[in-house]
Amino acid sequence: MFDAEGNRIHIHGGSIIAVDGQYYWYGEDKSKSTPATGRWHSGVRAYRSSDLTTWHDVGTIIPAEPDVPDSPLHPEAMMDRPHIVRHPRTGNFVCWMKVMHTDGKQRSWVYQAEHFQGPYNLVRPGFEPLGMSAGDFDLVVDPETGRGYYFFERVHSELICADLTDDLTDVTGTFSSHFPHPHPPFVREAPAYFRHDGRHYLITSGTSWYFPNRSEIAVADDYHGPWTVLGDPHPNDATGTSFHSQISSVFTLENGRHIALADRWLPDMPDDMIRRAWDATEAQFAGGTPDPEINEIVQAGAPDTSSARHVWLEIQFQDHRPVIEWQDAWSPESNK
Repeated sequence: MFDAEGNRIHIHGGSIIAVDGQYYWYGEDKSKSTPATGRWHSGVRAYRSSDLTTWHDVGTIIPAEPDVPDSPLHPEAMMDRPHIVRHPRTGNFVCWMKVMHTDGKQRSWVYQAEHFQGPYNLVRPGFEPLGMSAGDFDLVVDPETGRGYYFFERVHSELICADLTDDLTDVTGTFSSHFPHPHPPFVREAPAYFRHDGRHYLITSGTSWYFPNRSEIAVADDYHGPWTVLGDPHPNDATGTSFHSQISSVFTLENGRHIALADRWLPDMPDDMIRRAWDATEAQFAGGTPDPEINEIVQAGAPDTSSARHVWLEIQFQDHRPVIEWQDAWSPESNK
């Protein structure tokens, strides 16, 4: 995908937010994240559009901090999946991000700004919500009550739904747990929330490093569940991996259509390697025999994420069930 000037778009772990009649697509800037540079990210970048089709680069909204070694925004810090919500009363923009720290813990960092494009100020330094190592996540603000919810993977264990404080910068202590699994690749990560006809939906993926893994949709009548797993939503994807991608968020248009934003981290990964990666991940955590080739790839560290691709997938409903089918082209006005 390219911006209005013909340059490749670099938005990963991305989301879209509507602000004052404009759409902003934002996420991790991976444009310089090659193994040679050692850069995990180059800050949080955004693009603006009035029609969801033509995107203008507005630059970095939360810059990297190369001169602050212990900052979560240092280019080598493993910062992932920034999510920004707007406080319904104050109008402030609250950004949560996860950081994988060198001590093996994953912590949440919270920033806040008066304007979407910043400047963002740190308001809550790295912490473990509810005392838990918090992985991939999504933020939700109820459009009617203004209450906030934080869906996150309790690393390699289960999915947590936690209530946010009134200012949306912390958790209250009220939470519920869902989809418990003994270990990857079955543990659900990358939660992406959306609402349809008054019901709550969550898309999650399995856990197997950067390899594509199985997507799953669940439905509930409340944020805290109980959640009913509906299974694989892809009738024409034999791998069940959202077409070799991982969904990071779902954006709902004014007309009620839902667009899942995803990353294809390993664009050239063949199907047989994907299946081997699932088996290898299960073997790793269940005490089985590791796959030498898969293990070698993982031990090499993060891949060339600057070459990752963007995938947009529309979520449609057939017989009241969410379905994701491949479309070669898409526009906000039509189903093609």
